[in-house]
Amino acid sequence: MQAFQPILLPVVTLIAWTLVMWVWMYATRLPAMHKAGMTPDSHAPRGAQMAQLPPPVQWKADNYTHLMEQPTIFYALALVLALIEQGSGANLVLAWSYVVLRVVHSLVQALVNKIEVRFGLFVLSTLALFGLAVNALLVLL
Repeated sequence: MQAFQPILLPVVTLIAWTLVMWVWMYATRLPAMHKAGMTPDSHAPRGAQMAQLPPPVQWKADNYTHLMEQPTIFYALALVLALIEQGSGANLVLAWSYVVLRVVHSLVQALVNKIEVRFGLFVLSTLALFGLAVNALLVLL
């Protein structure tokens, strides 16, 4: 295998973006909790305390959760493509498309949370995943 597969850069970029969202989530959540006089309660039903926070604070946490879901498919596909030395060309374009669409999705959700826009971005990013999956299958079959 080559020492460097270009598809690894979008993988690391999305990981870095996820960490940015983690910081943003806590940078808004902790002050909001303090302002509301909240203290963590392990006996409260899951999510009940966070529901007391303003929606814009919740949006960042929701997005961080979303970055733990579907992107796992992206990571697996990108690593497979890197292993089979198919991490450039069209696959690289699809990978960067996925990452850019997910970053824009994050910004929309964290700032204005327009569901129609988020859904469109989600569908487009999912199409990029389909392309990566099909390309990997074509090589492996």
